[in-house]
Amino acid sequence: MSEDRIELLRRRIRDVPDFPQKGILFRDITPLLADVDAFRTSIQLMEEGLDGEPVHAVLGIESRGFMFGAALADKLGVGFVPVRKPGKLPAATYRAEYDLEYGSDAVEIHQDALHPGDRVLVVDDLIATGGTARATGELVRRCGAEVAAFVFLIHLVDLDGIEKLAPTPVITILDY
Repeated sequence: MSEDRIELLRRRIRDVPDFPQKGILFRDITPLLADVDAFRTSIQLMEEGLDGEPVHAVLGIESRGFMFGAALADKLGVGFVPVRKPGKLPAATYRAEYDLEYGSDAVEIHQDALHPGDRVLVVDDLIATGGTARATGELVRRCGAEVAAFVFLIHLVDLDGIEKLAPTPVITILDY
């Protein structure tokens, strides 16, 4: 990764202190999404991190993972599969729950979204504690498929989320 491309992305991510609550420093990607060069660069860097790894589909985690995942799927010439919050998908689903700091949440995938033996990428904008990504990996396995790699634009290093995804490869573009 060239430093010029990384700096382009860093300049397009806005720090918002005390959002969504006091003490949190939120990394706002909306300026990056609005800049065509920065957005294209982020997708290019994600693709380069794959090192030619063949995959059958890209899964995007609701909601910001949809933007990056769909663009990466298009670039790779494969289908896109949404992983959504409960109750948002219209057909039969698998569900995986995960813990949050205060409570729990869940994600779902259509039962027929993947096929046994498929190798897929799981994409989201950010990895923090890793709970959502790990739950998505469980959904992939329930479909009989395999996670080839997890791909994130931003990695919040101090929260150790990547460790929860081992031994699956994890690709990140920006560390904070």
